[in-house]
Amino acid sequence: MNLGKSINDLSRMDGRVSLVIGGAGHIGSVAASGLAELGSKLAIVDINKDRVRAVAEEIRKQHDVEVLEIVTDLESEPEVRAIPNTVVDHFGRIDVLVHLAAIVNPELGGWTTRFEDQSVTQWRRGIEINLTSAFLLAQGCVEHLRKSPNGSMIFFGSTYGIVGPDWSIYEGTDMGNAAGYAASKGGIIQLTRWLATTLAPDVRVNTLSPGGVYRDHLEVFRNAYANKTPLKRMATEEDYKAGVAFLASDMSRYVTGHNLVIDGGWTAW
Repeated sequence: MNLGKSINDLSRMDGRVSLVIGGAGHIGSVAASGLAELGSKLAIVDINKDRVRAVAEEIRKQHDVEVLEIVTDLESEPEVRAIPNTVVDHFGRIDVLVHLAAIVNPELGGWTTRFEDQSVTQWRRGIEINLTSAFLLAQGCVEHLRKSPNGSMIFFGSTYGIVGPDWSIYEGTDMGNAAGYAASKGGIIQLTRWLATTLAPDVRVNTLSPGGVYRDHLEVFRNAYANKTPLKRMATEEDYKAGVAFLASDMSRYVTGHNLVIDGGWTAW
């Protein structure tokens, strides 16, 4: 009786090369570590040189895989366009593109203020980093992903690319919600669908949409968020590790054009 390949065999990524944009960030570093654990070589791209180096060194130590460090400003089109060739020059191939870099910082002036005060300059920055850089990297990587028998693109959306904000969770805080962030993440989800049908059957393209991740938020916000979430808590970075591994590996080899929502049930109400 043929019971098919084992889950272990389907998940293994030995010999493959994963390009992780935003790979030195909170979720990015955990996602990159998960891919390395499955055997993938890595190219980690981020803007903070020290953070890129620290994450790369830790992954090498834990998983004994080759890691290429790339420091890039995603607002610079020439720098973004250079990334795929840098990876191929080093590794000879790209099998997986993971794009999870995004402007989310609430301290940016004119970003998460009240709508009337949100800055068009920050709007443009959000679209450039969150959406346009994904478009440019998809263009730059597609030739190489088509050559791979396992080519996969994974973009990061958000619950706020699916539903509008619930402003009640921000009461009692100085936090806010940026229209530019929501628009960019909605754009990512639709870009995924467009690319999935355009690049099929050679390259699979999917989105992972996370919910809110706890990072020392005020208790009043954490409690309000948990009360609006069926699983009654905010996410941790580790909650997204297996999702990225699933979409990157052959475990999802018949999945494309999908938005994998991992939000504790936030959008299920």
